[in-house]
Amino acid sequence: MTTKDIHPLLEDLADTREVVIRRVVAGDGLPAVWRAAAQDARLAYAGWCTAPGARAHAIYLAAEDQADAALESLHADAEPRVLVA
Repeated sequence: MTTKDIHPLLEDLADTREVVIRRVVAGDGLPAVWRAAAQDARLAYAGWCTAPGARAHAIYLAAEDQADAALESLHADAEPRVLVA
């Protein structure tokens, strides 16, 4: 299956706004999820630096994408809310 085959399938998926994490994280909510994802990305980067190669690079990029998505969710959750009295 090529990316040309996958893209149409992904376009039909609804965004559930769910965050998938690899492990249990200590802390509360989205900040904890972001910290865990950022740590995973740092570890993946260190792994790529230690043993360069296409597979290690792909693992790093995937981990960095997860950290970016977690940060985006954290920012969206922190947007100011306007209260009307």
